[in-house]
Amino acid sequence: MTLKDFFDNDRFAVGNGVKLIEFGEGRAIAEMQIEEKHLNGAGTVQGGALFTLADLAFAAAANSRGKMAVSLDANISFIKAVSSGKLTATASEIYLRRTVAGYKVDITAENGELVAVFNSTAYRKEQEPKKTDVL
Repeated sequence: MTLKDFFDNDRFAVGNGVKLIEFGEGRAIAEMQIEEKHLNGAGTVQGGALFTLADLAFAAAANSRGKMAVSLDANISFIKAVSSGKLTATASEIYLRRTVAGYKVDITAENGELVAVFNSTAYRKEQEPKKTDVL
C-alpha cells in the first residue's frame, strides 16, 4: 500500500470530501469541493471542515519521509469566510529535526485568496516502519 492509498482510505477525510492531490518530501496538496454539508449556520464553511482539509495535507507531508509521524499540536487561524467553490490546502515543511518537524498549511479559495492558515508540529517516531506498516 502506498502513502496515497493510505490517505485515500482515511474514512473521515474521504467522507467529508477531502482528496489528497499530490505529495512529495515535506509537502502535500489536498482539495475539497464545498458542499451544503460543509456549511455552518451562517452559511459559510464550518471551521471543522477547514481543519479536516488542512489536517490531511499536514499528515501527508509529515509522513512523506518514510518515518511514522503524528501531530503534537495544531492550530488554525480563519482569515476569510467562504461559501462555495473548491478549497486547496498546501502543506509545506518549515523545519525538520530528528524527532520533530514543523509544517504550515495554507488554505486558499479558487481565486487564490487565503482562507485559513494551519500550523502543526509532528513527532517523528524513532523506529522505522515495519514491513507491515504502510508508512
